[in-house]
Amino acid sequence: MEKKHWLKVTVKGDPLLADPLCDFAVGILGAGVETGAVDEPGYGIVNCYLEVDDISKKTVDGVIGTMVSHLEQLQEHFRLTGATVEWEILQEEDWGKNWKKHFTPFEIIPGFVIAPTWERYDRKPGELVVVMDPGMAFGTGHHATTTLSLGLIREVVAEGTGKKILDVGTGTGVLAMGALLFDQSATALALDNDPQAVDAARENASLNGLADRMEVSLAPVGDLDKSYDVVVANIVHDVLVDMADHLVGGVGPGGVLILSGILVGEQLANIVRVFTAKGLEKIKVAEKDEWAAVCFARA
Repeated sequence: MEKKHWLKVTVKGDPLLADPLCDFAVGILGAGVETGAVDEPGYGIVNCYLEVDDISKKTVDGVIGTMVSHLEQLQEHFRLTGATVEWEILQEEDWGKNWKKHFTPFEIIPGFVIAPTWERYDRKPGELVVVMDPGMAFGTGHHATTTLSLGLIREVVAEGTGKKILDVGTGTGVLAMGALLFDQSATALALDNDPQAVDAARENASLNGLADRMEVSLAPVGDLDKSYDVVVANIVHDVLVDMADHLVGGVGPGGVLILSGILVGEQLANIVRVFTAKGLEKIKVAEKDEWAAVCFARA
């Protein structure tokens, strides 16, 4: 069997960048990360590990370009300069086994727990639990943007109303699955442009007994000809802006759009400008650390 490869990206900069950069690498890029604590050597250095099937220059340049672009935004946000990015290709090692040690059951929002398939978890009375095997490439749901998105989804998805949910950029499928647990009569379409993510989301839907209510597809959001009660997209600012027309077009009468993957500050302000200009009304903003999520409504 051909060995897998890992792209190791090392960012050296002001320690203030470490936490938000780790959040971005894990939650958005689906990377495994390591960084030193305050009192450890190497504090401020972030190592990110991404599994790559294709180690071509185009693939590597794409990943590095995304990381550099976000790093520049973070430095501007915190008024810092001087961070550097280095990378190398590593042969397969036992990353998966080591990484699993750090994925244990956790409560992402009150009453909602994400648990790995390889560790037993005893559900408490009234608790909602999603069991999943995300694989290192797709993240575990720890990212603040996932927390923010799930909180807003729970507020707008009422039990028993049978809402139609569209999750764009689904990754592991956790947001769509959360919506289906919040409303046992809801249905969801989960989209992603990564075939591995689609496979992971389908498997997770099956593991949680949701496959009959959750369709997972590679279809581009622009190809859809239906509208939905709740559209959610937890991606990154620039992609959300590029997809604005398609995302707004998917929101049916009286429906809502929940967006996350947005930095507090100029990114948040711009998202509000772009989407209100397209006829939606901002009804709530939720923030955690340096991240924000916005809920818009269509009249």
